[in-house]
Parts: sequence; C-alpha cells; structure tokens
Amino acid sequence: MNAINSSHEAIRADFSGLWVPLVTPFRAGSLDLPALKRLATHLAGQGLAGFVACGSTGEAAALDKAEQLAVLDTTLTAARGLPVIMGVSGYHLGSTIEWVGQLCQRPIAGLLVPAPHYIRPSQAGLLHWFRSIADASRVPVIVYDIPYRTGCAIDLATMLALAVHPQIQAIKDCGGDALKTQALIADGRLQLLAGEDAQIFNAMALGASGAIAASAHVRTQEFAGLLQLVQTGKMAQARSSWWRLLPLIQALFVEPNPAPVKTLLASQGWLCDELRPPMQSTSAMLRVELINKLPKEAQDGCA
Repeated sequence: MNAINSSHEAIRADFSGLWVPLVTPFRAGSLDLPALKRLATHLAGQGLAGFVACGSTGEAAALDKAEQLAVLDTTLTAARGLPVIMGVSGYHLGSTIEWVGQLCQRPIAGLLVPAPHYIRPSQAGLLHWFRSIADASRVPVIVYDIPYRTGCAIDLATMLALAVHPQIQAIKDCGGDALKTQALIADGRLQLLAGEDAQIFNAMALGASGAIAASAHVRTQEFAGLLQLVQTGKMAQARSSWWRLLPLIQALFVEPNPAPVKTLLASQGWLCDELRPPMQSTSAMLRVELINKLPKEAQDGCA
C-alpha cells in the first residue's frame, strides 16, 4: 500500500459544479488535436468547474495509450487553468495500476475509474479493484458507477466501504438506483456527481455536488446557471431552466452518445462529424432535429 495515500492526510479535492466530459474530435480517422484545443478553450470560459478527458463521451475505448496521452495533454493546455479529470478503464489490474502511475505524472485533478468491464467481479472483487487503484494513485479517485457499460453494479454497502479510503472522494452516479443515490448524498462522505444528464435536476435538488454532463457541450452557460440556481435555493427559476434544457438532453441521447453531441458541435463548426468505428454518426432524421435545436453559428467544420 502506498504510504502517502494510506495516511489520513490525503488532500480533499472539490469536485462540485459542472464538468464537461470532452468529446474527442477526429479528422480522416486521426485525432484532430487543434479542434480539441479550440473546443476546450471555448468551453473553459463558460462557467465550468472543469473537464473530463478520455471518458466514454471521449470514445476512450477506441484510443490507444499514446492517443489518450495526446488528448490529455491537449486538454491540460487548453483548460485555462481549470482542473482536468482523466478517465481510466480496463480489467487487468496490474496494467491499470501501471497506467495510473503514468497518468499521475501529469497535473491532473483526479481519476474517473469504473468497475472492470466484462468480467463482472463480486463486491469483494470490486473493493479490491478500487482500493488497489486508489492506493497507487497520487490524485483523488472518482468511482464511476455505470453498470450498463461495465456489466456489474456497485452495491451501496460497497460504496460506503470505499468511502473510508482517503483517496476515494467522489462518485459519478449512473447507477440508476434512486435509493442508492439518496443514501450516498445523505451519507455525505463522497461528493456525488450526476452522471445521467436527464437526472441532473433531481440529483441536484436532493443535494448532489455537481454533474458530469455530455449535453453541456452546448448551451453550457445555461447548464452551469441551472446548477447555481439549485445550489442557491432558487428552485422556481431552476425548474424553468430545466424544462428549457430537457428537450435538448432528450434529443442528445436518442442515439448512442457521443454521436448526437458531435453532430451538434459540427453544425457549429467546432469539429468534424466523425466517430471511430464501430460508433456511427447520427441518422439523417436526428441530424435535422438536433440542428434545429440551436441557431447555426457556423458552417460545418469539415466543409
């Protein structure tokens, strides 16, 4: 066990507020790092708490390690001093810990770590997985509870046991269990970040610390303002803002993320409407619906 991380002096980070899990732009099959830099620099001035690089919205599973480092370094440069969380996933513990060591050489704010995918470990196995990664990490760990991607749910008792570890400090909640969400908020040891965009308002009203929201690539200031309204108790205004944002959120998840948000960003000129296979671009019908949601600020970035 890492002596620094196992002490009771681990620095408590603040992951509250609105975080954008950045898309990864591509052009002709390769990373489009200039587009990523432009997009991140633009979003950094829109009221965000920070960024997540190489999450599921960033198509991290389709990036090799060198590409992931390039995305991370570009995001760190473009973030205007905002903190950057790095996504980490896998199912080989030794390789994952080695990767964590490399990532922690960068000035990242934290690691977003899901359960190991496909192998579906027991709750005891999940405890070992997250504790081992947290022991190896020099930065705080955010547990990413997303069973529909990993194939296994993290039980409430397991989450509460993980909360004892000083380096495990937050959870991105995509678990789909309202009672577990409420229990974790009530417990208070882990900052809870809403991970399902359609649940942002409910989670914030219950006392969540913030949100990691793919939808917030667009109308970013409105999303940031929504969180501020809830946090300051202006609930009538917050509800009004939420009802304006909800149709956009719903449209952005009609087809697999991040295809719809990339289509919308491409319509504004920020990037090419391109994904890595097997991910596919949005259907023609949804493309029209999405573009009608916002004024077209620029021609398509690949024009």
